Amino acid sequence: MSQATVAPSQASGFAGISPHQWLILVMVQLATMINGMTITLANVVLPQIKGAMAASPEQIAWVVTFNLVATAIATLLTGWLARRLGWRMTMFGAVLGLTIFSFLCGIAQSLESLVLFRVGQGLFGAPIMPMGQAILLATFPRHLHPLVMMMWGIGGVIGPVTGPVLGSIISEATNWRGAFFMVVPPGFVATAIVWVALRDHTERSPQSFDWTGFLALSIAIGSAQLMLDRGHRLDWFDSPEIAFEALLAVVAFWVFLAHSLTAKRPFLDLSVMLDRNFAIGLLLVFVLGMLSFTPMVLFPGLLHDLRGYPDAAIGMLLAGRGFGNWACFMIIVPMTRLYPRLTVMLGLAAQAASGLAMAKLDINLTPSLVFWTNFVQGFGFGLSFTPLSVLTFATLPVRQMTEGMAIYHLVRNFGSSIFISLSILMLVRSTAASYADMAGIVTDFNKTLALPEAMGLWSTASPRGLLAISNEIQRQAAMIGYINAFYLFALTAAVAAPLAWTMRPPPSARPS
Repeated sequence: MSQATVAPSQASGFAGISPHQWLILVMVQLATMINGMTITLANVVLPQIKGAMAASPEQIAWVVTFNLVATAIATLLTGWLARRLGWRMTMFGAVLGLTIFSFLCGIAQSLESLVLFRVGQGLFGAPIMPMGQAILLATFPRHLHPLVMMMWGIGGVIGPVTGPVLGSIISEATNWRGAFFMVVPPGFVATAIVWVALRDHTERSPQSFDWTGFLALSIAIGSAQLMLDRGHRLDWFDSPEIAFEALLAVVAFWVFLAHSLTAKRPFLDLSVMLDRNFAIGLLLVFVLGMLSFTPMVLFPGLLHDLRGYPDAAIGMLLAGRGFGNWACFMIIVPMTRLYPRLTVMLGLAAQAASGLAMAKLDINLTPSLVFWTNFVQGFGFGLSFTPLSVLTFATLPVRQMTEGMAIYHLVRNFGSSIFISLSILMLVRSTAASYADMAGIVTDFNKTLALPEAMGLWSTASPRGLLAISNEIQRQAAMIGYINAFYLFALTAAVAAPLAWTMRPPPSARPS
């Protein structure tokens, strides 16, 4: 960003921070909070939308995954928009567009229009996190970066907490549309604060844009996501559409890579990948993205469809993730300063433990178990995110900071969308396989099924009895599918944890 030369105060501690810097911090927190609300509130109303739109589990997942794909693609434009339009206009347009598309989501009349408006939310919301993070890093002195990132993280956590809680309460009192409408008033307030807080940051540096690189990477990401989302329904590579999407993704990524390595001014300067911490940080933030929203997508369907929980209860239980984030803020600053690598590892280990605990749940799960598993997952995510951000950018030159932030958040968002698709795939395939296995034992030759105490109200002698048996098998098979998806979650976190030790600690940190 051209404004990255803002001179921080040389005084130590908060006493040296000017009121205008505090206003910028509040502005970034509020914008980040609203963006977080738009991402998570959709998760708790997915069961309502599924029924209203008559959508399948794979189709309803598009409401989340296409939003994340749009966010990932638009994140790539952050650096160029910041230079072309300046901080003020970029943030103002992002928050205003996010607010407008939130209203449009609330009035959507079909699944297709809702997905389209969710794409709009992603496109406009994408610059908010990388822009906000880059603005804070450029505005505040380096020795305050861990503390400022923690405070920025509070805004990032309030959104994911209030989103599902308020969204579930409002949707139960009205309908799912009210959850989207609730974002509109604070969105307009945030838009006004952005205009005031960044009044001195209007500098622009118009420059050409590498559309070849941008379009090639966007096509690669979009094609890969469509392939994963639709592959199961279309029988994978037996479908010409899936084969075409796979080929298009490979060719588009090859074009992007070849163009980026040969162009004079590529869309993304891949030389940032030569920085060891940044390269390893991308791998880890990809995993963090994979772990970020997956439980919030899986649990609403599990609790609503298999246990009959109301939306308000689901929102409160999923808020455990946000409370876990809050709890980690009590220790994250000193841990990041002293033992950043160890903190990242502990955070990933906590998420692996939470995933394993989720996989141990059965269909008779209790609300307390759901809350605490989500609490531990949120605690682990918060414990990993701040030190990972500090480690990733500790050795990156300031001139590459904005571009690095765009790539960083692109990878995180793409990891989220990819892993949600993989988890839904695991759920659907495991459910179908388990149903077939269990249905095979419901025959007249199974002597156990002839015992009254085993069958209860079920019966193989009447259509109603067979339907009751089929419904129960479907519930148990679906629970197995959720369990397998949670095992995948736990394994991913456990495998990634040791990578944190290969990063170089910042000079101010103790060897950890």
